[in-house]
Amino acid sequence: MFPTKKRVLIPLAPGFEELEAVASIDLLRRAGAHVVTVSVDAPNPIVGQNRIRVMADLDITEALAEWGDDWDLLLLPGGGAVGKLAENASLMGLIERRLSADAPVAAICAAPKLLAASGLPRDTPITNYPGCADDLSDFSDYREDAVVRKGNVLTSRGPATAYTFGLACVELLYGADKRAEIAAETVGS
Repeated sequence: MFPTKKRVLIPLAPGFEELEAVASIDLLRRAGAHVVTVSVDAPNPIVGQNRIRVMADLDITEALAEWGDDWDLLLLPGGGAVGKLAENASLMGLIERRLSADAPVAAICAAPKLLAASGLPRDTPITNYPGCADDLSDFSDYREDAVVRKGNVLTSRGPATAYTFGLACVELLYGADKRAEIAAETVGS
């Protein structure tokens, strides 16, 4: 029997922060994950915050019809797309179900506010983009670390922390040894 690859869902909407999405996609695929990018309420190509066009693999409706909630990680990039992501009932329902089930969720930049809106307990250690810190002012353990992890919830600051965030996602799925392997591979010798 062949081992099943870990499946990662990354929703994209117009205005997503490209560096956060693409760095994570790259690092997770290097680790062996089956990364599925999905468009959320927008046709391909999805135009990011810096006008980089990305072709999503599927529409979110297609991905959820095929795999439902069967994802090893839901990764939420930030940027101006977060407002659009928040308007999608299917995605918000998925986030809520994952948080309730203690299933892995990662959010960077402005995207941690999607976790807040989906019922993340207010005592969970969390971070986000410095310009959006007020969005999480009701969290008692707000931090300014590059990456903050509590169990299966992983948050990060923004584009400057995208590489570290991507490696933390690798570690969340595969462990510290795989993270070290991918970090060494991407630094070179």
